[in-house]
Amino acid sequence: MNRRRFAQLSLAAAVAAGLPATRAFAAILSPSMRVDADVDAVTGDGASVTLARTAVQELGESLRGNLLLPGHATYEEARRVLNASIDRRPALIVQPKGVADVKRAVDFARESSLLVAVKCGGHSFSGKSTCDGGMMIDLSLLRSVRVDPSARIAQVSGGSLLGDMDHDTMAFGLVTTAGTVSHTGVGGLTLGGGFGRVARRFGLALDNVSAVDIVTADGTLRRASATENADLFWGVRGSGGNLGVVTSFEFQLHPMDREVIGGTIGFPLSQARQILSFYADYGADAPDELYMDAGLSGGAGGDSAWLQICYSGPKSAADGILRTIRSAGTPIFDGIAPIDYVALQKSGDVTDPRARGSYTKSGFIAELAPGMIDAIIDGFESDPVRSRNVYFQHGGGAIARVAPDATAFPHRHGTFNALVLIDYPVADDPNPHIAWARRYWATLESYTRGFYINEIGDEAKAVVDENYMGNYGRLLTLKNRYDPTNLFRLNANIVPTA
Repeated sequence: MNRRRFAQLSLAAAVAAGLPATRAFAAILSPSMRVDADVDAVTGDGASVTLARTAVQELGESLRGNLLLPGHATYEEARRVLNASIDRRPALIVQPKGVADVKRAVDFARESSLLVAVKCGGHSFSGKSTCDGGMMIDLSLLRSVRVDPSARIAQVSGGSLLGDMDHDTMAFGLVTTAGTVSHTGVGGLTLGGGFGRVARRFGLALDNVSAVDIVTADGTLRRASATENADLFWGVRGSGGNLGVVTSFEFQLHPMDREVIGGTIGFPLSQARQILSFYADYGADAPDELYMDAGLSGGAGGDSAWLQICYSGPKSAADGILRTIRSAGTPIFDGIAPIDYVALQKSGDVTDPRARGSYTKSGFIAELAPGMIDAIIDGFESDPVRSRNVYFQHGGGAIARVAPDATAFPHRHGTFNALVLIDYPVADDPNPHIAWARRYWATLESYTRGFYINEIGDEAKAVVDENYMGNYGRLLTLKNRYDPTNLFRLNANIVPTA
């Protein structure tokens, strides 16, 4: 029996059973829309609420995308995030296929006062892209990239991954800052800042945004740019998901050779002080075309110090730069070589802890002081099961040449972003591992000023408010205007006072 005939017979049976034809047809074509009972959920304030079966059914039927409830075949996959220790179960998951679906999901959540999480790539270490008992808006079906090579502009849908953008823009010899892990979501990375291998040359990801389309808490689709809703455009670049769901980004693109020089060079852990001291000096004054991370890593494969680079500048200067980097110590591994930029962007993907729990702390530093290097080395304890990483993302360059109040992202002072990242078997009790990371970070934190909101964890409200520095007051005004009930709260939250 062919598919059309099956659908005709099934539709006839459904109508004969008393279901209106339009709803019967939707149910046949989209099994995810069938709702058999009322749905228990929670509000943003944590109160219990029961969603009527008919209301949830109507939500599902109004979508071009999917509505997933617990028990649906793809619910388990959709609710998962990168950090395997985050095991939360939304009451319902909406997977929009377009702006209309996003608007409908936001309207339903607001009218029901639901707790809302927005997921793009699911890379939030602390699980801000999922929730227990609320609505997850999963943007995984909202992925597309359209490049205008003559205008050097890319239109990128809000659920796209960084790898999607790199793949399509580099086909035209163009690039914009797009992180260091290709399966990261464009939205999550960009709205909080957006470091990356070419950020020192071209600025943060958010510095390259020329416009966004955003659905705010009232369900309105707004265009925000320097000339339209300029206040919202300022605020959305650096406040994370506080102001709404971005359905489309417009990025400025830059010409760049596809072949860069990149990779990792490893050194014995015994040379850690030497390597970090070199990084402190050379990293602070490196040319904009050089992005260089540094760190210590330890785990089952052994412990090491390392430098990881991406050099995208003139080939004539490359040899001298590489000689300097290789002279930092006596390498035990040297993987630095010419490489396709898109391949380099994917090179860290396999190291993500998809089958392991993880925890991180971070903070910006203007300089890597000798005292901090001492504390890093003294506290870098071995462990039989826990992988330990302390490392630095390279800032400065074009990032630092933007004023702290030009966007909502204030941390232009950060020459480096320092991170402690651990991962551990997901079956383990996470508390001893997390306790160790917190103790270790406590020995480093005094050297930092502010933290990267894309790595927010369990910071207190006062700490989060202070982290926006001189931009907090203006952001609070925007939050009161565009999200007065705090519908979008699973982020580095600016609590409205309206």
